[in-house]
Amino acid sequence: MPRWYGLRRRYRGAGMKRWIEANTWTIGLAVLLVVLLMTTKLIQPDFGASGLDSLARAALPFALAAIGMAIVVIAGGIDLSIAAMMSVASVTGAVLMDGASDGQSVVIVLAVLLLGLAMGAVNGFLIVVSRVPDIVVTLAMLFVWQGVALLILNAPGGGAASWLRALSAGGIPGVDWLPRALVLLAFVAAVIWVPIHRSKLGLRLYAIGSDPLAAFRSGVPVGQTRIIAYALCGLFAAFGGLSVTMSTGIGEPIPGPYLMASVAAVVLGGVVLGGGRGGILGPILAVLILRTVRMDLTLLSVDPNVAAIIEGTIMVAVVMFGAVLATRGRRA
Repeated sequence: MPRWYGLRRRYRGAGMKRWIEANTWTIGLAVLLVVLLMTTKLIQPDFGASGLDSLARAALPFALAAIGMAIVVIAGGIDLSIAAMMSVASVTGAVLMDGASDGQSVVIVLAVLLLGLAMGAVNGFLIVVSRVPDIVVTLAMLFVWQGVALLILNAPGGGAASWLRALSAGGIPGVDWLPRALVLLAFVAAVIWVPIHRSKLGLRLYAIGSDPLAAFRSGVPVGQTRIIAYALCGLFAAFGGLSVTMSTGIGEPIPGPYLMASVAAVVLGGVVLGGGRGGILGPILAVLILRTVRMDLTLLSVDPNVAAIIEGTIMVAVVMFGAVLATRGRRA
């Protein structure tokens, strides 16, 4: 055997070891998700393709919100208005698509995505220009966007194009166990985040999250990058709002429990609240874990109010744990 062949195998082995060490937390989340799904199968022996489809559809808006929140947190911020932006996107799409043709609905979906991008950019612009802490600005914008959603539609209503609803319903033909909602989530995340993560913009997002002053001294346009981070959050919020309309067939003007759930998923997914570290795969797995826990509690016939308390307690504990880690990281 040539010597170079042995060196190449050794190099590959070292590279794999480094990859495992760098992604230990994400791998652990994946294992935990598998264990929970096996537990679900024990609780409900009939759990199969339809159960996976229900889980994926329920998790889709939460996962999209978590991706948007993760991008902002990686850049060193937070967006408390994400659920309200989802409501604006949901009702806008539902009102405009009600009675529209398939061709018109495609244009409407694209317009709603641009609207989400614009809402996020407005949030980021106000933060950069006013220099007021992002938690204050986005809290104020939460009420603004919520009011906008209620002005557009003061009660659940509207409609959704049939092709849009079909995007997340059922499994992939020939691979029935693979939910369309999960494939849609993977496609959206890969098409938008992967190119950004591998570009200069991705490096800038991590740089301003790690140390904004050092990033500025290195020539990174901190303000511009921060606005882009919030714009991307708004884009994923629009995707999340459309996914709500997609699954229910109507627009929802009242923000759902996506804010706290997205923050909890981001922290549980390994994204540091101080910024600069993490990715989007961990938060996606965290969302699936949290939704599986909720589903298992339902299958065990736990009182819905008790289930809500348990789920809320888990989220609060996770967020508090993340805040402690972030505080220790800043002190170090």
